[in-house]
Amino acid sequence: MKGEGVAIQRILEGLTDPQREAVCHRDGPLLVLAGPGSGKTRVITRRAAYLAAGGVDPTNILAITFTNKAANEMAQRIAALGFGRGMTVCTFHSLCARLLRQYADRAGLSPSFTIFDQADRLGAVRQAMERCGLSGFGLPPGRVEARISRLKNAMHDPDEAEQTAGTAEDRELARIYRTYEAILAEQNALDFDDLLLRMARLLGRDAELRDQLEDRFRYVLVDEYQDTNHAQYLIARGLALRRRNLCATGDPDQSIYGWRGANLGNILDFENDFPEARVVRLEQNYRSTKNILAAADGVIRQNRARKHKELWTHNAAGPPVQAVECPDAPTEARYIATRIRQLVDEGLAYGDVAVFYRVNALTRLIEEGLRQAQIPYRIVRGVEFYSRAEIKDVLAYLRVLVNPLDETALLRIINTPPRGIGKTTVDRLRTFARATGIPLIQAIREARTMPDTGRGTGEKLDRFARLIETLQPVIHASARSAIENVLRLSGLGETLLRDDPGDSDARQNVDELISAAAEYDREHPDGSLVEWLQQVSLVSDQDTYDPEAGAVTLMTLHAAKGLEFPAVFIAGFEENILPHEQRREDRSDLEEERRLAFVGMTRAKRFLTLTFCRLRDARGTTRVNGPSRFLGEIPRDTLECIALGGNGRSPTGGHMPACSAHAGWQAGQLVRHPSFGLGRLLWVDAQPSRTRAGVRFNVYGDKILILERTRLERVDVRNPYT
Repeated sequence: MKGEGVAIQRILEGLTDPQREAVCHRDGPLLVLAGPGSGKTRVITRRAAYLAAGGVDPTNILAITFTNKAANEMAQRIAALGFGRGMTVCTFHSLCARLLRQYADRAGLSPSFTIFDQADRLGAVRQAMERCGLSGFGLPPGRVEARISRLKNAMHDPDEAEQTAGTAEDRELARIYRTYEAILAEQNALDFDDLLLRMARLLGRDAELRDQLEDRFRYVLVDEYQDTNHAQYLIARGLALRRRNLCATGDPDQSIYGWRGANLGNILDFENDFPEARVVRLEQNYRSTKNILAAADGVIRQNRARKHKELWTHNAAGPPVQAVECPDAPTEARYIATRIRQLVDEGLAYGDVAVFYRVNALTRLIEEGLRQAQIPYRIVRGVEFYSRAEIKDVLAYLRVLVNPLDETALLRIINTPPRGIGKTTVDRLRTFARATGIPLIQAIREARTMPDTGRGTGEKLDRFARLIETLQPVIHASARSAIENVLRLSGLGETLLRDDPGDSDARQNVDELISAAAEYDREHPDGSLVEWLQQVSLVSDQDTYDPEAGAVTLMTLHAAKGLEFPAVFIAGFEENILPHEQRREDRSDLEEERRLAFVGMTRAKRFLTLTFCRLRDARGTTRVNGPSRFLGEIPRDTLECIALGGNGRSPTGGHMPACSAHAGWQAGQLVRHPSFGLGRLLWVDAQPSRTRAGVRFNVYGDKILILERTRLERVDVRNPYT
């Protein structure tokens, strides 16, 4: 008892009253509304440890989050408190993959199923369109894949898609969807959405299994609840139906994944789902300066779909947020590089700095600016590592060994490295397999019975079939050993050495894959090749972020969620980019774009810089975007506005109040012109002799006007765009 008391005292040490309230809540539903930088992870980990310290069996505690990185951090913190052993701490997708393998018979699956990545999904969609005779369908395969994903996120199967189809295009889409599902079934494969959809359906129809799992996971803690989609919502609720011990932690103001199915209503309606829920608000920010927090709060307050919080901090006021107007994108890139160099000279490390952007297209010039300034940087795109050809080749061999029905992987390796099996032979094999109703791997084994198979072709296919048989035992080896055996026996390793005996990028990448497998083996001594492949298939961009890399971090705003940096730059803080041009007309889309800006701004601890351009080249044309409307929502007393000349320097020494020039005129303001009618200010450029302004008129489009020479008047309507 005495030891238990000491442990609990240690768990509660340093917590504020609201944090303590959330941690000490025992039974029943709990909603923790956690503002940015409010110690949310601390509360979740301490709560899990507190439950275990108070007598709950750790095996009865389930903590779910959204990225492997966050799950690993959470597990490490709980273990450091002495209570991690036996708890399940994971992502939604990894939990569902694990349970679907464990209860494969109940789910109507084989436990060796493959998880298709984005490229695999796209390939399957193309194949489905070909089978349906719709290769020339009006929508490109990428758009078809995205629409199928939305249907799955809404828990709609092909029958429901067909029943609700309102147009000819919808009916064709439903037909492609049905064929796509048939292709997945043929290859014993699931896509990312299936992991959630299949688990949600299984919990819904199998009451016995649901009761078993609820007895196993008696306390369910869900992080980032605002980002759950309908299937994740059903899974979380399904695991807490009887005991109702669901702790949902999140912030409606940080919901930024609606475009991929996240339902903001899940957290906004939590108290309707659980009327007896205790609600705890974490409003004290430990991360950002007062100016940064006030600037971000001024933006997010314009949203309607939210739960109000009074964000505050004891931190210093800090320097004002900088809004930097650049004449063009090259100047923007040079300014960012110059300012980073200045911050480093003043004591920051390169790893303390991040550059965020709404669209990846902005990275080219930013990278160029950093290279010219000899500033080290890393782009956080973890998924791309596993999309490299040499990595996919190795993984494809392992996938075939684990799941011989994986035709996508099999087609990748049948002539990799080259072994004289050409496209004509592969096409004939696929036709033979379809005609005889056998899997492609069996067709390869029986190729000599295929009509018109020459002796040479038959021998090549026999050798490939024997290779797969020879490699089969590696599925029982460690992940590292499996990779090394595949490289040695398949010829892939020899090919890498022959093509480039030096340290080529491809060889270095394969070496990095071996290192990743070895690390997995060390951390999971009881793990299996199937489980490692599953982990690899569920990697996200943020999982490869390395805070110790000693380099400036470049990443999208969406990938920045959950991170923090002493200095943050948000490039392209302008109309048509943030908010994105495709998401600024619908109110819910616009509010999500505003939340995205809020998330980016609140990653900054000490320095926040927002850059925008008067002119920006995009897709071969020069556009006048103007500053983001969100800039006009930032409180004036938190903001320093700077206008740069073409050399990357301010024409007035670096303190040009561009956003408030001309008697307080500012971006986002509603104006009226006697000839052009109503419009809004996109940007204001104050110069010593004149003030230029970009205006988007409702009828006449974008105009650049000199305010001293035109009869433009402001319309006194507060916040007209919200």
